[in-house]
Amino acid sequence: MPTTYRSYVAVGDSFTEGMCDDLLPDGQYRGWADRVASALAEELAAEEFRYANLAVRGKLIGQIHDEQLAAASAMGADLVTLAGGLNDVLRPGCDIAQVERLLGRCAGELRAAGATVVLFTSTDPTRRLGGSSRLLPAILRMKAFVHELGQDDGVAVVDLFSAPCFDDRRLWAEDRLHLSPEGHRRVAAAVLESLGRPASFDWRAPLPPAAPRGAAERLRSDARWLGTHLGPWIGRRLTGRSSGDGRPPKRAELLPYR
Repeated sequence: MPTTYRSYVAVGDSFTEGMCDDLLPDGQYRGWADRVASALAEELAAEEFRYANLAVRGKLIGQIHDEQLAAASAMGADLVTLAGGLNDVLRPGCDIAQVERLLGRCAGELRAAGATVVLFTSTDPTRRLGGSSRLLPAILRMKAFVHELGQDDGVAVVDLFSAPCFDDRRLWAEDRLHLSPEGHRRVAAAVLESLGRPASFDWRAPLPPAAPRGAAERLRSDARWLGTHLGPWIGRRLTGRSSGDGRPPKRAELLPYR
């Protein structure tokens, strides 16, 4: 029988905050972590399930360590998902050894607090984004490091890198960096599978073939992406700003959840 979890804390950046999933009534994105929390809560029937999501978009691994780790550890949750480091890798001159040290420290401290920890490998951007090949050496190194951490019996690894379904643009939002609702649905299923839950569907399966896009449609899409998403992202990098500056955690307290 899989372990029963009565409390869950999600730690990370925009990936875990749920960017670009469906909107909740309060205006926040739902996200794969909310989907996981909902599934785990249903297992407890009338018992109380508690959930917190400390993730904030744009955070680097150092900020996740400094701003989220102590709170997550103090909550003493049974389960913690930890995703971070990709924002660092996206920046030129990333100190990948430092990213590994901080990610390993986060995982170690959460395990010491008694939590089962779920880690993630990145998807492979080179299979869907032109010009992303410079990122691959760091992503492959991080992938190997995460699998090394996964040798601990209390650590589960969700390996998104080896799932070619994430090459499909329909699993990504218009900004090409965040998951679409279907992408979030699949990550949630992958997390639950890593925790020993039976799969309700094959999250690795490819989508049905998409209708081919014409050259004009591709050009319009690329122009829209450059102006709406890539340009502002570069502007924030140049000015030292982040999309998460001044933004509170999505769900800062470990509260009952249904």
